[in-house]
Amino acid sequence: MASDVAARYARALFDLALDTKALSAVEADLTSLKSMLAESPDLRALISSPRFSGPDKAAGLAAIAARAKAAPVTAKFLGLLAANGRTAALPMIIDAFARLAAERRGSISAEVTTAIPLTKAQSTSLAAALRTALGKDPEITARVDPGILGGLKVRVGSKLYDASLKSKLDSLKYALKRA
Repeated sequence: MASDVAARYARALFDLALDTKALSAVEADLTSLKSMLAESPDLRALISSPRFSGPDKAAGLAAIAARAKAAPVTAKFLGLLAANGRTAALPMIIDAFARLAAERRGSISAEVTTAIPLTKAQSTSLAAALRTALGKDPEITARVDPGILGGLKVRVGSKLYDASLKSKLDSLKYALKRA
């Protein structure tokens, strides 16, 4: 249900950004906001905690939008989320908006998780392989997770392609237990 709400809000913001010719500005604002959410536990608490009232959330988000010099459309949207009690859905809304913007550009978002950072050559090779497999230009977001031991995981939309060493070892372990 939360993803449905996020999809509706993202679609509404996307359509409004298109109508006001502010798509690139709103997309940049949301990308920046996503980074802030990743780096700030206080901001995550502000949007998700019931301890903060709607007006407190609206004031906090308005201050962030003003400080970040966000587009008016973005600032008003954040106020609307706070007024409607939907700030907890903001991370999902940002992701849904990014998918809509990528789709409009004819590209697709892909989240790649590796045990160590990819080199430039590896990133280029992976992008070419994804372009061939998906038929669209991939916009790759790279993450590093030493817990996968080696290999990589690629998430495109709701699909996960897992070629990590950890999952292969887990499969082998399961097979050996069954034998």
